[in-house]
Amino acid sequence: MRTFRKRTPRALALTGAVAAAALLLAACGEDDPVKGTGHGGATPSATVSVAGDFNDADVMFAQMMIPHHEQALEMAKLADGRAENADVKRIVAAVEKAQDPEIQKMKAWLKGWGKPESAGMGHSMAGMMSEQDMKDLAAAKGEDFDRTFAELMIAHHEGAVEMARTEQKDGGNAEAKALAGEVVRAQTAEIAELRKILDRL
Repeated sequence: MRTFRKRTPRALALTGAVAAAALLLAACGEDDPVKGTGHGGATPSATVSVAGDFNDADVMFAQMMIPHHEQALEMAKLADGRAENADVKRIVAAVEKAQDPEIQKMKAWLKGWGKPESAGMGHSMAGMMSEQDMKDLAAAKGEDFDRTFAELMIAHHEGAVEMARTEQKDGGNAEAKALAGEVVRAQTAEIAELRKILDRL
C-alpha cells in the first residue's frame, strides 16, 4: 500500500512558484511580433495598411511634397538672425514644428510602398522658390527679410495647398489623404496670417 506524504507549506509554496513561472513564460510567449509588441509599440498591421493601399497619386504626392517641405525648412532656417517681426518668427516656428515630422512620415510611406523618395522625372512643383529667390531671402535682414519671407512663403504655401488638394481628390491611401487635409488646413491658415503681416509691414 502506497503512503502519501503530507506536503509542507514550503513545498506548496515552491509548487505555486513553479506554476506562476510557467504562466509567466506562457504569457511572454504570446508577445509575438506578428500580433504586436505587447508594449504599446506599433503593430505590423499599421505598416501593412500603409504599404497595401496606395495609388500613383499617393506616390507622386509624397515624392513632390518631400522636397517642397524641405525647401520650406530651408527658408525657415534663414530667419535665424534675420527675422525681426515676432509674428514672422512664430510662423517660422510653426513651419519647423510641422513639416519635418511630415517629411519623415512621407519617407516612411515611400519606403513601405517600395518607391523611391524622388520622382526622378524633373517635375516642376507649384510654389517652389528659384535659386535667386533663396539668395534674395538670404541677403535680406530685419523688416526687409520679414516682408520677403512673407511674400515668398505665401507663394510656397499656395503651391503646397494646390498639391494637397490634388491628393485629396485623386489619392487612394487614407493616411496620405489625411496628411493632405492637414496641409490644406494648416497652410491656408498660415497664408491668411502672412497676408495680415504684410499689411502691417
